[in-house]
Amino acid sequence: MGDYTEVKVKIPFGNKYLDAIFSVPDKILTHGVILTHGAGGDMNFSHLVSLVAYLASRGLLCLRFTCKGLNIAYRTKAYKTVVEYLKSSGEYKLSGVFLGGRSMGSRAAVSVARQISQDDNEDFIHGLICLSYPLHQPKLQSKLRDEDLFFIKCPVLFVSGSKDEMCEKKLLEGVASKMKTPKKIHWVEKANHGMTVKGRTADDVMMEMSTQVFSWIKEIIEQEYK
Repeated sequence: MGDYTEVKVKIPFGNKYLDAIFSVPDKILTHGVILTHGAGGDMNFSHLVSLVAYLASRGLLCLRFTCKGLNIAYRTKAYKTVVEYLKSSGEYKLSGVFLGGRSMGSRAAVSVARQISQDDNEDFIHGLICLSYPLHQPKLQSKLRDEDLFFIKCPVLFVSGSKDEMCEKKLLEGVASKMKTPKKIHWVEKANHGMTVKGRTADDVMMEMSTQVFSWIKEIIEQEYK
């Protein structure tokens, strides 16, 4: 494991700025990861901080950002701005990025990936990381937030709790079976939407999530270089 440095930046977004933090490894691999939070909280939400520490210490450039607001179109627009900011950065030359987020943040990442994939010659996004993807509102399993998922062209990793009240296990498995892209679901046993598991520490659960995310990213990068 290597060291990394955190660099705070403000990303222009319309007439305001998005607060963001780069986690820059001493030795950067060829890829980066963008992450954002759910409906509440910000970029310093514990799950994101833990995941970034794990990934950056293993050579992946990470960029996490805050975007307050409950409007998914607004969150998606902000996320796309961050992707374009990183892509045009002269400081970090990356082969590609993985987009990710927790809960609502993962919905925004999926929407951005769908929008960008419709552009010609777009190959900057190499995968999607969906932590606690909110497939439906609690007890509203009849209204699935699945439309964007069917248009995704890059590989997708879902990390969800088997007791997530916003992502019933059989429903996500059904949606995934219809997706045309490579996908993987990792179920954290007995975890709820907030990834709380009775009898396990938060650090223990986060280590399980982080190792899954990193091994999945590593596998995709290795396949690209075969």
